[in-house]
Amino acid sequence: MGKKVLIVDDTAFMRMTLRNVLEKNGYEIVGEAEDGVQAVEQYSLVNPDLVTMDITMPNMDGITAIKKIMEIDPVAKVVVVSAMGQKALVIEALNSGAKDFIVKPFQPDRIVEALQKVGG
Repeated sequence: MGKKVLIVDDTAFMRMTLRNVLEKNGYEIVGEAEDGVQAVEQYSLVNPDLVTMDITMPNMDGITAIKKIMEIDPVAKVVVVSAMGQKALVIEALNSGAKDFIVKPFQPDRIVEALQKVGG
């Protein structure tokens, strides 16, 4: 069985797109969340190997969610997938514990490559 992935994005279309790309490449989607609050809750429940995390979401943004997930699991593997590619946000995400940063729109190969690189 492939690596277990938690997909976090506030748009259903993006979650579906990521699910399709990852499942085609042998990953198992163990959960989806549409905001940072759900992401932190889901992380504890499904114990994924990898997380794809959006930045701009309602209720709790991705940076805060990354920090909370890192408190739960200091070796969590989070890859940010966000349309917000500003350098400051990229740096903040990486400093918060993200392992990579992918800017939307993305090429499917880039997602798979990033997850493989961080341990998936």
